[in-house]
Amino acid sequence: MSELNILLICQLGMGLFWIITYILVIYKGWRDKQYGMPMAAICANISWEFIFAFIYPQNDLQRYITLIWFLLDIVILMQFLRYAPNEYRRMLSKKLLYLSFLLTLIFSMLTILGLVHEYHDYEGKYAAFFQNLMMSGLFIALLLQRGNLAGQSMAIAICKMLGTLFAAVGFYLYFRTPLITIISVATLFYDWLYILLIYRLQRKKTKL
Repeated sequence: MSELNILLICQLGMGLFWIITYILVIYKGWRDKQYGMPMAAICANISWEFIFAFIYPQNDLQRYITLIWFLLDIVILMQFLRYAPNEYRRMLSKKLLYLSFLLTLIFSMLTILGLVHEYHDYEGKYAAFFQNLMMSGLFIALLLQRGNLAGQSMAIAICKMLGTLFAAVGFYLYFRTPLITIISVATLFYDWLYILLIYRLQRKKTKL
């Protein structure tokens, strides 16, 4: 199999499994009446997807994949804005929560643009890998904060991990750098930890 075909498989695998992850997040969110992605992760994702779909578009295939991610994240954003005020009501008013969301979105956009220009990363590789690592940690934090599977599921965790695996393999084979390799290993570790924590919660729920 040629290098081009292997790279294409990794790109499609990454795109497909993260598309499925977003769809599952949306489905679980509507079913549980709860948002399924933390605020910082939503803001970082939408910012990256907007920048690399419209400002610095990548190759045609990746641009279409990024655009699909962006549209799905818009729905996830709407779920957050609808359901988050109820969860945060003891800490933040709705107006303050929405203001926090807006500022986080602005700072996410500016931070990614800063990375692009400072490191000449016009494909968004470093920002994408850092965001994926951040998202893995935030999913775990959200799970531990709630202590239940509201807005989350084993299917979400597995599909996210598979998307990470395809991205990690593709970059390790063809665009390997020490930093991206370290981030990839760390992200896969936290994705496996997320799966383990969900499995333990499921077993605990079954015993009750």
